[in-house]
Amino acid sequence: MEELQGDKELYQEYLCAAVEIAKKAGEEIRATFQSKKTVEMKSSPADLVTETDQKVEQLIISFLRSKFPDHCFIGEETTAAGVHCELTDNPTWIIDPVDGTTNFVHSFQFVAVSIGLSVSKENVVGVVYNPILDELFTAIKGQGAYCNGKPISCSKQQDISQCLALVEIGSSRVSAHLQTKLQNISSILQQGVHGVRSLGSAALNICQVARGGGDVYVEHGIHCWDMAAGDIILREAGGVTIDPKGGPLDLMSRCLIAASSPQLALSVSACLTHIDYQRD
Repeated sequence: MEELQGDKELYQEYLCAAVEIAKKAGEEIRATFQSKKTVEMKSSPADLVTETDQKVEQLIISFLRSKFPDHCFIGEETTAAGVHCELTDNPTWIIDPVDGTTNFVHSFQFVAVSIGLSVSKENVVGVVYNPILDELFTAIKGQGAYCNGKPISCSKQQDISQCLALVEIGSSRVSAHLQTKLQNISSILQQGVHGVRSLGSAALNICQVARGGGDVYVEHGIHCWDMAAGDIILREAGGVTIDPKGGPLDLMSRCLIAASSPQLALSVSACLTHIDYQRD
């Protein structure tokens, strides 16, 4: 019992630190949101990075490393710069400084700072902050999920024909990938869903399911930093995350289904054609 209480207090300390730096990062994003950005292309014309992405990631990692020097870090921009991406059992902060960079470039309001903490390869703390809408999603393992301090829960929807589905095309412009993703969207629509939506931010799509604003989200081609924080937030809100093939979520496999119930997750899985990406 003392060990569990110690973990609880420690995770609360981690959450407070993540919230503090997420809000500071949000100030940087807000300051440049309406400005003209310096934009560079990474893997495709739809895979963009700005000076703000890089500045914010450095800010977050420097802050957290100063508080927790024994922890490991995985960041989108440091990985893009060539730092090896490896998830071990050590406490590891998994960071997307600006989730929804294309939205940020176009001043489209669905932009988020995503900070997750994994311990023994399990996500235990999550913070997703949209500084434009000033919405802060938080969760600690075993302690529920919150938006701006108020408890949130998913819809618990089980029937695919009654759901609102969140989908993304992603940044890959490989023809075969595009065709499969469009086929998957068509397959989901043919199940009689009420509609499909796309926010352009994986973290915010997952949080939307967590708060009950959508029922299921599916994407191939995303990365661990897109999923880590949202995963624990959704699970603490009563939802599930799985691999699109139907098995347990593998954070490094670059794909997921986030759903309001296991039944709905498996229903969506059954109608998908799967895409295998190189692992993170």
